[in-house]
Amino acid sequence: MSNKLLEIKTLGQLKQTDYRSRSVKDELRTNLIAQLQKSEDGFQGIIGFEDTVIPDLQTAILSRHNILLLGLRGQAKTRIARLLVNLLDEYTPYIEGSELFDDPLNPISWFGHSIVTEKGDNTPIAWLHRSERYTEKLATPDVTVADLIGDVDPIKAATMKLTYSDERVIHFGLIPRAHRGIFVINELPDLQARIQVSLFNILQEKDIQIRGFKLRLPLDIQFVFTANPEDYTNRGSIVTPLKDRIESQILTHYPRSVEISRKITQQEALLTSEQKTAIEADGLVKDLVEQIAFEARNSEYIDKKSGVSARLTISAYENLISNAERRMIINHEPSTFVRITDFLGVIPAITGKIELVYEGELEGPAKVANLLIGKAIKSLLLQFFPDPEKAKKSKAPNPYAEIVNWFGNGNTIALIDILPAADYKKLLNDVPGLKAFVKQFHPRLSENQQLLLMEFVLHGLAEFSQLNKGFLDNGFAFSDMFNSLFNLQPDDEDDDIDLDDDRY
Repeated sequence: MSNKLLEIKTLGQLKQTDYRSRSVKDELRTNLIAQLQKSEDGFQGIIGFEDTVIPDLQTAILSRHNILLLGLRGQAKTRIARLLVNLLDEYTPYIEGSELFDDPLNPISWFGHSIVTEKGDNTPIAWLHRSERYTEKLATPDVTVADLIGDVDPIKAATMKLTYSDERVIHFGLIPRAHRGIFVINELPDLQARIQVSLFNILQEKDIQIRGFKLRLPLDIQFVFTANPEDYTNRGSIVTPLKDRIESQILTHYPRSVEISRKITQQEALLTSEQKTAIEADGLVKDLVEQIAFEARNSEYIDKKSGVSARLTISAYENLISNAERRMIINHEPSTFVRITDFLGVIPAITGKIELVYEGELEGPAKVANLLIGKAIKSLLLQFFPDPEKAKKSKAPNPYAEIVNWFGNGNTIALIDILPAADYKKLLNDVPGLKAFVKQFHPRLSENQQLLLMEFVLHGLAEFSQLNKGFLDNGFAFSDMFNSLFNLQPDDEDDDIDLDDDRY
């Protein structure tokens, strides 16, 4: 919108321009067409929906439909709704002082009609930025019809000395005040059924009903609703007639690959500049974080209907970096890199974001979190190294033999999450054959990457039952798979390595 157009202050001046009234849905449609013709990305920051959700959304906008975004938690439904604002005109004119932002050429309120009748071309107008044309309401059980649509205001009636039959005594709710804009109701099933019924006329007949008023108010609103699938929760559901009036229902989904999930996490994770500079996070640990979410969505311990939000991986990655930062600070080191032991810090980010079924409750959330991390390690090990089970059964020499045999001779190592870099390096290098094994399959690695993969191999062997991995309060202890079952007694005097219990 040019500055010259913003200088227009009266209805008469506006009529001399090429401005024409159009509905908000026509506005969205026209601007989307222009965007598509220019091959512009109108939904920046939305990753993984390019071939699924976004085309459906664009089709709905071209059809001038109200929209229901249906999907499990953490699927960017609200973010998509908020991005629709970018398809509105940058500025739009309205009658100055109108609480419903009346179109100067097509007023709908008593105020709008009266001021245009009274002042004609001298009617003052103002300009509304598109960011102010977005209204969002979280559906909660205590929402009332008065909140959304409006009610009679007895105080206004008494103050202005008006009867209750006068339109001016109405106090408009959120929906009328969203006239000429986008109105979003989040978690629609949480809205009580009787409140959902009050939306029928607004969606179909485009008017509102307030108590006994015969008020025809042709509101111009783009409605967007978000909801979880009806079978997800017992809190409520969308009443069938309302669902029937919402023209387009668009299904969202979780990222379909680790690569897409990783892009989302890296985009959304809030890291300080110091963390980005001082802490190295290899691609392996980034993929491990994403793989945890994929394992969770397929886990028998987790309620699949509740979903596993993308917020899990975002919080997990932030905790992973912070755990490494904590070690760096404690050891007064200028920099560090993320280790597998740092995934201990990820557990609190997992436990609060998964809903367990009965079997999972028996195990406990922290144990389930450890199990998910273990499964993620097991899945990714095969992308970097040979399958330990097949290698053991193969007639060819087992590349893991020297490592496993060293532990079979009674040796153990404990990797604590606050180990200084030098101690961490020494412990891993003391395992015969471990460094050579990593170099055999990945010869061109930095020292940090090499040490990370060396630890990764130990965790992977434990997941394939080639080694025993014990959980310590602040790390892991590795030992022979079978000797550990017999050598450790309950009254063992060595309290430094407890292979049975961790901090949880």
